[in-house]
Amino acid sequence: MRAGVENIIPSSRLEGLALAGGYGRGEGGVLHEGGHDRPYNDLEFFVFVRGSTFINDRRYKASLHALGESLSPEAGLEVEFKILSLQKLRRSPVSMFYYDLVMGHRWLVGDESLFAGCEHHQNASDIPLHEATRLLFNRCSGLLFASERLSQDSFDSDDADFVGRNLAKAQLALGDVFLTMNGRYHWSCRERHHRLKETTGASPALLAHHAAGMAFKLHPQRTTKSRAELSLEHTELSQMASEIFLQLESKRLNIRLAQAADYVSCTANKCPEVPLWKNVLIHLRTRGLPSGLTRYPREHLLNELVRMLWTGCVAEPQAVRRYATLWGCYN
Repeated sequence: MRAGVENIIPSSRLEGLALAGGYGRGEGGVLHEGGHDRPYNDLEFFVFVRGSTFINDRRYKASLHALGESLSPEAGLEVEFKILSLQKLRRSPVSMFYYDLVMGHRWLVGDESLFAGCEHHQNASDIPLHEATRLLFNRCSGLLFASERLSQDSFDSDDADFVGRNLAKAQLALGDVFLTMNGRYHWSCRERHHRLKETTGASPALLAHHAAGMAFKLHPQRTTKSRAELSLEHTELSQMASEIFLQLESKRLNIRLAQAADYVSCTANKCPEVPLWKNVLIHLRTRGLPSGLTRYPREHLLNELVRMLWTGCVAEPQAVRRYATLWGCYN
């Protein structure tokens, strides 16, 4: 992998190469199947390239994507390369994504000295609430996609595996969001669970879900549960997710949101962290987006997620597919 990247990026431009994600943090999943252990999660590499990330994306993204596709079969899982510059990382605001990267990684090219100037990414208590919203938005989108699978006429073992995997991700995320709301997030899922036990207000049900989500993250397995069992778990988890989501958004937006319908009808800007110029530019560049010119497209997706998942309306498969397409761009 290192040789492949070095063959694409000139040494004069390559600043560093780091393995991130669960394996970079030493907490990647191990699937035990057929008497053998094998990796489960994606391999996520950050390729630090000197200069403009926008220009470097246009110059190297396609080649790195092809490299990842060529390496994935041998690795036995998806290999992904993301382009970034150290300069951009140093000047970027605090986020959960960059916190996890800086705090947990393994260098293939470079060493810890490259993260000098990134100290502001090391304090989890500085992670803003909109980062928790983004995490919950993604994991609850998984619940929406799972509900669509559960409603199909046919339901096979692959569908069950898809549903079980997304339920487990949501279980872990609910506790992680609760910790972020209380300024206690940590890069390690084991440490997060320890902190959750000590955090006031964490219910026994939330602790149980987080423990199950952590167990799946570290030692994933294909589910053997029936559609009925998974549907029951989905209903329970979705209800808890709704409660935490409304608590989070009430706190983040400083608006009282008692039920899902209140959120959908609320006209407040739900993505105030995104600058106005960026919203306008996105709409000018991508015609036909459903949100207003001055609003970030994720706001429309947040409203649709809440409407389809928690207001009691029937989420038509076509509507879920349209949602999934936009979610792939603005998650």
